[in-house]
Amino acid sequence: MAANNLPDDPQNDLGLGNKAVTQRVINRDGSINIIRKGIPYLSTFDNYNSLITMGWGKFWFFVISAYLLTNILFATIYVTLGIQNLLGADMESPLHQFLSAFFFSAQTLSTVGYGHVSPKGIPTNFVAAFESMLGLLAFAIATGLLYGRISRPSAKIEYSDNILVAPYTPTGSGLMLRLASKRRTVLIDLTMEIIFSYNEEINGKIIRRFHNLKLERSQVSILTLSWTVVHPINEQSPLYGITPEIMEAGKASFVVLLQAFDDTFSQTVHSRTSYMYNELVWGGKFNPAFYDEPNGLVTLDITRISDFTPTKISNS
Repeated sequence: MAANNLPDDPQNDLGLGNKAVTQRVINRDGSINIIRKGIPYLSTFDNYNSLITMGWGKFWFFVISAYLLTNILFATIYVTLGIQNLLGADMESPLHQFLSAFFFSAQTLSTVGYGHVSPKGIPTNFVAAFESMLGLLAFAIATGLLYGRISRPSAKIEYSDNILVAPYTPTGSGLMLRLASKRRTVLIDLTMEIIFSYNEEINGKIIRRFHNLKLERSQVSILTLSWTVVHPINEQSPLYGITPEIMEAGKASFVVLLQAFDDTFSQTVHSRTSYMYNELVWGGKFNPAFYDEPNGLVTLDITRISDFTPTKISNS
């Protein structure tokens, strides 16, 4: 595919070898687009990792659902044992009886125990004691998960929606993307890597090629505003002479890997994303994403990170 037939670097194959692919390996949000089979469904570490990394909405849905289902289960047990064994329960109707058992379960699970409803008899007391112990363990686990989610260092990076082929020199062009931090924390010692990959037919077999693109600047000391990452397209570039049609035919993609040191957490953080061939704009120039305030301060507008203006580029 590459017009200059540069050799690919097998060290940058992202763990795929030379297997041809037609879709993203890394999603735009940085998650890996790979399905793993053969992992035990109740694998403790895998479940913990899922609960730590899933979105907040999905996490709270899981926690609230588990809380409601647990109380419904124990309320059903109390009603089955006999609602008369819950002293002070509302006996007006089956619905009121179940609700009394449900709220008693919620009080027992959280060890609140207002005292309005109390268990009677050995079976009901045994169930209440077991539920109380289960509640202590469950809330301890939930607290650990919350702490793990909040304390886990991560880089919240806003990447431009598109990667551009833009004017770079008076007679040349460059591949460009832009990024900025969505947090007020300070990122230092940032290192950027872009891996370009595509399918190519060799001796009747389609294989995947990988090239680590040489960047104008692969490191910056501190990320204060936005960072426009540039790969010059010249005779030494794997992109030299490539057209949009060739990109589409080879299902080309660009994987972006970022590593930085978070000054707040004092830990190294990582971020990644990817762009497919149809997210590459041929002829565009990023608009400024920051501006000066009347008081002299500089303001960075994260919503402008993806803004660009179409422009002409020289053939390369």
